[in-house]
Amino acid sequence: MGRILAIDYGLKRTGLAVTDPLKIISSPLETVPTVGIFSWLKIYIEKEEVERIVVGMPVNLNKTDTDATEPVKSFIKKLKTTFPLISVSTEDERFTSKIARQTMIMGGMKKKDRRIKGNVDKISASIILQSYLEKANH
Repeated sequence: MGRILAIDYGLKRTGLAVTDPLKIISSPLETVPTVGIFSWLKIYIEKEEVERIVVGMPVNLNKTDTDATEPVKSFIKKLKTTFPLISVSTEDERFTSKIARQTMIMGGMKKKDRRIKGNVDKISASIILQSYLEKANH
């Protein structure tokens, strides 16, 4: 029984989150420099069984593409080519960074830790994954 891996793709950094083996809980995993994301994914997927990858899809409030949409679509194409046996889904990522920042504040994270952008990225990935899980279970 494989896990679901979520990706909050960015031009500089990419946030990652993963489910538990039962696919109930989403947890922040790592933030990786985007330049090394495929190397990181290959190593992770060799160690852990991943049955699906969920990628955050940036869209405007009116559901049109943003400046970040095309790079994400290109990333997804490469992801599908590199890992053809793993299903890839997308999930709306609107407001995830804002929710991630609020989550860090409510969780009592120190201000200096909240300033680390990588923390926002991996928590955003976890929020994307949780949103996906909630839709999948209803």
